[in-house]
Amino acid sequence: MSKSPTTTEMDELHNPHAGELLASEFLEPLALAPSELASAIGVDVTRLLDVIEGRARIDGELDLRLARYFRMSEGFFLRLQDQFELREAKRNLHDDLDRIVPRAA
Repeated sequence: MSKSPTTTEMDELHNPHAGELLASEFLEPLALAPSELASAIGVDVTRLLDVIEGRARIDGELDLRLARYFRMSEGFFLRLQDQFELREAKRNLHDDLDRIVPRAA
């Protein structure tokens, strides 16, 4: 049975931004340029490039547009974004989180 990574190990693991996954798992395999995708889903290419470069987050509206275009479930891209943000928050707060004592039942 494999064990979960320690906090130190998690700090060292790459945490891909949702935009990075969008590029590597969707755009690159389909040879789809960001400008083509932006046009197809009706968003400004700058907005899409900001997401791909990790400068902006995927929000509910962009998730719905991407999910429709790629025939994915609604919330798919938003969950990728949320997972990224939770991992980053956990990395940044791990010492503080370790000091919090859960409330007794």
